[in-house]
Amino acid sequence: MATVIKTSNGDRKIPIVTSKGEAVWMDEEQQYTLSDDTFGQASLSAYKLGTAIKISEELLNDSVFDLPSYIAREFARRIGAKEEEAFWVGDGKSKPTGIFNATDGAETGVTAASASVTFDDMLELYYSLKSPYRKKGTWAMNDATVKALRKVKDTTGQYIWQPSVVAGVPDMIMNRPYVTSSYIPALASGKTGIAFGDFSYYWIGDRQGITFKRLDELFSMTGQVGFLASKRVDGKLILPEAVKLLAVK
Repeated sequence: MATVIKTSNGDRKIPIVTSKGEAVWMDEEQQYTLSDDTFGQASLSAYKLGTAIKISEELLNDSVFDLPSYIAREFARRIGAKEEEAFWVGDGKSKPTGIFNATDGAETGVTAASASVTFDDMLELYYSLKSPYRKKGTWAMNDATVKALRKVKDTTGQYIWQPSVVAGVPDMIMNRPYVTSSYIPALASGKTGIAFGDFSYYWIGDRQGITFKRLDELFSMTGQVGFLASKRVDGKLILPEAVKLLAVK
């Protein structure tokens, strides 16, 4: 869903159109009216994420399965989990800024009266998003919220959650697909728990992917071998109006 860009060094400056110009009706020989787009900038940095493990030499030598491949997969799982958490709820302090960040994340589209979200709340959130973003919109929430929304009906008594009947086609909420993450906050008083928008405006700066190191000497006195993995990455919603949040009063 997000836009991933590869970076090599330094901060990456991203130009953003904050407001667009417009055309005007003209009389014959009337002078053209200047109407410039306004540009801002967002900056993607490179925050370091790392993990380590040590394994006995005996286990490395006697393992009946491909232990190095397992270690690589486990490191990828650990780093991927922390990235996912940061991309949704990161505070921007030595980590990416998440979609649900209160100050630099997405904009609040609607505030529900309670955590028991109604069809009207979802409809308000849907139309709080401008049409260009709405056409590519995706819902995002945690599993508990999906469970609650599966019970919500529209004004005709039809469930707003629509199960797919075609293989490879996702389930829909109000005719738009949804994704879930355990890191998205649950609906509760004073919290935001549902996002809807065009997540391609969330940009991820990936600095050279995951790097691995094997440490043969550091733990040699105890007959162990260390492994390190690290990644430098940042993420930010470069256009806050492209995603709207549902908050609970």
